[in-house]
Amino acid sequence: MTIATQAPRHRRPKRLSEASLLEAPPLLLRRIRGMSNSRTLTWIACVPLALFGLGVFNLSAHAAELPELTPAFLANNMFLFVCAVLVIFMNAGFAMVEAGMCRQKNAVNILAKNLIVFALAVTAYWFIGYKIMYNADWVIPGVLKFGGVFFDPTVTPEMVTDGKLVPSIDFLFQAAFAGTAATIVSGLVAERIKFVEFVIFSLVLVGILYPISGSWQWNFPDDTGAGGGWLNQLGFIDFAGSTVVHSFGAWAGVVGAVLLGPRIGKFAGDKTQAIPGHNLSVATLGCLILWIGWYGFNPGSWLSMAPEVPYIAVTTTLGAAGGGIAATVMSQFTGGKPDLTMTINGILAGLVGVTAGCDAFSMPAAWVVGFIAGVIVVFSVSFIDSLKIDDPVGAFSVHGTCGMWATLAVGLFNTDKGLFTGHGFGQLGIQILGVVAIGLFAIVSSWIVWSVLGALSGGIRVTEAEEVEGLDISEHGMEAYPDFASTSS
Repeated sequence: MTIATQAPRHRRPKRLSEASLLEAPPLLLRRIRGMSNSRTLTWIACVPLALFGLGVFNLSAHAAELPELTPAFLANNMFLFVCAVLVIFMNAGFAMVEAGMCRQKNAVNILAKNLIVFALAVTAYWFIGYKIMYNADWVIPGVLKFGGVFFDPTVTPEMVTDGKLVPSIDFLFQAAFAGTAATIVSGLVAERIKFVEFVIFSLVLVGILYPISGSWQWNFPDDTGAGGGWLNQLGFIDFAGSTVVHSFGAWAGVVGAVLLGPRIGKFAGDKTQAIPGHNLSVATLGCLILWIGWYGFNPGSWLSMAPEVPYIAVTTTLGAAGGGIAATVMSQFTGGKPDLTMTINGILAGLVGVTAGCDAFSMPAAWVVGFIAGVIVVFSVSFIDSLKIDDPVGAFSVHGTCGMWATLAVGLFNTDKGLFTGHGFGQLGIQILGVVAIGLFAIVSSWIVWSVLGALSGGIRVTEAEEVEGLDISEHGMEAYPDFASTSS
């Protein structure tokens, strides 16, 4: 009987130096942490498919044969790219103004909100918001668009020869504006809102609510005169968004502030208690960053590098100067001493004040409009306090009250259509209609969203204990200034 001998087992190499050409790759993968996990290997297997998809997408975006790039095409797209970056940089200004004017124990929370809100805004606006605002078909003509997601980044030969903006640059600029609307909300609900609920509200605001009302004004008719938003077709003027962006965000935020209620200790009976900010140096720097960023906001809204751009920059500067001077003087009269926080808010109020009509205000009119905005913001802060609405940084007074004033000022001071320039009441009436329409839409839609979020999460406000401790610890588990003693005031 013959006994078959068992074939000797091949010893697995323990070192790469002992491995053959076929044995080396799996041995190397096992040596990399996590590569022995089947789930990890599944994800790795998806990489080639993802790269293939990106390659096809990239090929489709560059499929068209483009002619030689013209100077106008390069200048216009580079100009708007720089302006978009300036507007995005305004997020730093908003974060510093809000954090500086609020208490130390909430600084991390405020900074986190201002950082994440832009990431959320870009994502929601890229996914659906930009499509609703510009590229989708009208479901209700002039009122509501819907259909599809994302946007087509393809650059066509006509864009090059006509010096037009490529879709990606236009998206980036408009997404920066959408982020501004959501950031305004942050200031109004500061120091007492739950972080997750704020995040969800921001997604809905930028992805759906803001694009709907924005399409009413900034969706322009086609060459035949059809297809524009209903406010645009009526002749409503809001050049860079005093109402479309600033007032809309302010109304959405003030609804949240009303539902939240005031911060603990803000009101004692009929008396308003001041809750000072912890770092006015940071707030002042934030104001200057916003002022610089506004040169992307207003001049960029011309959407091309044109002779009008420097003029818009000057009227923007004059509005800010007038607002800062007026608020400083008024705070001297009302409080006995010049108030730095009012100077900050006065400059911002002046900037908002000229935003709606900076392209068609005379230079004296731009300064006057900004000056009036600076006066209005001082009294608006007191009026909002008298209503027992807690606005920690004066965001509604700056963006809401002065945003409305800015839009109405177009009907008064516009060179070609204003009442004070001899063109009657017609434009002023249209401006009033636009302010009311967008305000009502913002109030009703945001109230619905805030209420639903509150019902689903057991309320949108943190507990009393969490508020007293500070949102930095309760919501994030960290402090902005760990080397200094924490305060509860």
